[in-house]
Amino acid sequence: MYVTLRPRRRLLALFGSAAITLSSSSFAAVTVATATAIHPAVSDFQFVKSGVTPPSETDCEAVGRTCFTPQAIQSAYNVGPLYAEGLDGRGVTIGIVDSYGSDTMAHDLHVFDQAFGIQPMCGEEGVTCTAGMPWFRTFHAQGAPATKAQPGNGTHQEDKSAWALEVALDVEMSHAIAPRANILLISVPTAETLGVQGFPLMMNAEQYVIDHGMVDVISQSFASAEDAFGSSASLENLRHAYKSAAQAGVTVLGSSGDSGTANVRKTPVSKGGSLIPEPTVEWPASDPLVTGVGGTYLCTDPTASTNDPRTTYVKARIGAKCGSNTFNPGGIYSEVAWTFSGGGFSHVFSRPSYQDTLPAGSTAIPAGHRGVPDIAFQASAATGALVYLSLPPDGDSGLICPSGDPCSTGWYDIGGTSLSCPQWAGLVAIADQLNGGGLGLINPALYELGSNPAKYAADFYDVHSGNTNQADPSVPGYAAGVGWDPVTGLGTPNAANLIPDLVAAAH
Repeated sequence: MYVTLRPRRRLLALFGSAAITLSSSSFAAVTVATATAIHPAVSDFQFVKSGVTPPSETDCEAVGRTCFTPQAIQSAYNVGPLYAEGLDGRGVTIGIVDSYGSDTMAHDLHVFDQAFGIQPMCGEEGVTCTAGMPWFRTFHAQGAPATKAQPGNGTHQEDKSAWALEVALDVEMSHAIAPRANILLISVPTAETLGVQGFPLMMNAEQYVIDHGMVDVISQSFASAEDAFGSSASLENLRHAYKSAAQAGVTVLGSSGDSGTANVRKTPVSKGGSLIPEPTVEWPASDPLVTGVGGTYLCTDPTASTNDPRTTYVKARIGAKCGSNTFNPGGIYSEVAWTFSGGGFSHVFSRPSYQDTLPAGSTAIPAGHRGVPDIAFQASAATGALVYLSLPPDGDSGLICPSGDPCSTGWYDIGGTSLSCPQWAGLVAIADQLNGGGLGLINPALYELGSNPAKYAADFYDVHSGNTNQADPSVPGYAAGVGWDPVTGLGTPNAANLIPDLVAAAH
């Protein structure tokens, strides 16, 4: 079934109590030849429970979800041994690029940290800053509009309250993986769904923080189909920040998208976008200077503790995704490819040299096309993560507003490759800490490890369930398979093994 990308349901943003604001004169002008349909990479969300106490797994199952705690995610990807060695992202800054922001992020972050016993941050509500504490701040590029709901019955493409759920997702999830890394929200005052204003401003903001040494890794949970751009030249005009990042040792990650191979062209305000009839990928994940992050169904214990071993768990909705079926014959899986994970082969970029050698059995990448994604992480909302969000004064207005936007204060189960991307940013922050500085473009090192059979087996969970990323029956998808594939890339991380090997391979 084709899933329509509705901006008010596919969210993006970030905020904080400490803020920096720059005027428009701080940014160079960059133009784009066409208005492009840019959207955040959130596939679905479900309100689960009000109050500050997180929902139980029974609460989640009651609404048809399986919800992962931060500790359960840490268990699934074997992050605990890194924490035991003092590797938790300290001294590294994660930059998260989003529209608008959230007036309540400092409060929401505090509720999240208190609920799950995660390291508090200087800048979250109610926390006294001490020496060595990680900080949370917002960098406002060209102003800070209040995150109020858009009045009336318009398109709601500029509904600032609607973007707040993506903010909470990005901040809370990156913090949960790298609890002592700093987080800088890079907030722009226009929705990237407007295209012409959104992409250039975002890229200029990234350029500024890179030029001024403000971040070590950048997480981007937004995307547009490559074929939505008027030309490759118009896309090339936006790549300046990525070129600077590679030179400055800053790693840039991008969500691969949540519609499989089915993407749309420009979205007019009144009509909606037109479906591109052939398989396509999304930029910036398709950029050779960006690490594209795809998605999976995570089928491990959603209530595990950090240091519990990775164990397969099949119950409720997970059973239909991870049990033996047409796409997953022969048993139960701890992780399978997500049906809606964006992936495929670029129409703009040729295969970079780092993709010339792949793990044995991989799907072949044609010489004229960059393969997407590079790696993957948990993404499906059916096996999603718990995120806290408060939305005053709308928080008491019901579970779902008439517009379909989130409007209740409390706990949400969320999915999408914008869940995958900030969690991977947390892992890169840990790698940067071990490295003693930014690693820059990590793709060559990732594929070097993938080409070594012993390293690949130890460092990655090879997600080869056979699920196909065919979100629309009229657009062919690709099947997940052994080694690299156009759904999950090289696979998901066995972090305790991968992080030290990644640092070594980068040198």
